Amino acid sequence: MQPTNDKPGSSILPRRAFIATGLKAAGAGTLLALPGMGMATRILSRGQPGYTVQGIIDTILKEIPGAPFKQTVDTLKSGSPEQPVTAVVTTMFATVAVIREAASRKANFIIAHEPTFYNHLDDTSFVPNNRVVHQKQELLDKLGISVWRFHDYWHAYSPDGIGYGVLKAAGWLPYYQPGKMVLSIPALTLQDLVSHLKRSLSITHLRVIGDLSQVCQRIGLLPGAAGGQMQITLAEKEKPDVLIVGELQEWETAEYIRDARLLGSPICLIILGHSVSEEPGMQWLAEWLPARIPGLPVSHIASGEPFTWL
Repeated sequence: MQPTNDKPGSSILPRRAFIATGLKAAGAGTLLALPGMGMATRILSRGQPGYTVQGIIDTILKEIPGAPFKQTVDTLKSGSPEQPVTAVVTTMFATVAVIREAASRKANFIIAHEPTFYNHLDDTSFVPNNRVVHQKQELLDKLGISVWRFHDYWHAYSPDGIGYGVLKAAGWLPYYQPGKMVLSIPALTLQDLVSHLKRSLSITHLRVIGDLSQVCQRIGLLPGAAGGQMQITLAEKEKPDVLIVGELQEWETAEYIRDARLLGSPICLIILGHSVSEEPGMQWLAEWLPARIPGLPVSHIASGEPFTWL
């Protein structure tokens, strides 16, 4: 998704998108009456640190340059800011499967990178009387799970949290140069590059435009949905050997790459898929967060590829 805030940063990604609060005894009776509070209170009574949803959010935002933003999509999509947290799950999309798995792990706070209700603003009236939206809201309420989107802020972190996670998973951190939008990696064929990405990012299938025997070294990397204008601008300005994107409008970037090759350019294209292209960034969040909320379980659940390839 395109970030709400675009501010200069050190990440290769042009997209920019924990001190916990204690529970007061006087409020415990009210909290017990809320969905999902019983488990949280039992854990807290056994000595678990008294983290709330808002306390964790505030702790995270203390490390984000310029936070809080005046305009952001990073808002609470379900649940209550005052809800005591039993455990945290990070993910790309808070899918129904992720929600159910989080509940099975006794986690009642999901931090998701992308929308929960199928549009950038999580506008539940985007399609009026959306049955799936209502069912998903009912499931979250029933399980007592809060969902917070962490998109603009994670892209604004230095380094960009998503970009860093992808580079780390791909083994390309040694080749990253702050402020540069193209990486220079050891030369390998397009076929070998595809194999490396499938293996390191746990992707089953990739879409490719280009000669698989062509040698690639300069990599333009744009996970997620940067948009055709940004993708084509990078290709035109930096002229990488291969442009690697999360998702695209097929009638924009894909057709540009196809015609560019027919006109003599050697540029190649690899399409990873949106969810799997940014998932490593949320996996890294699950590694980054525990030191900031010590004593609270944090784990990652991959939302995964939505498609079945036939």
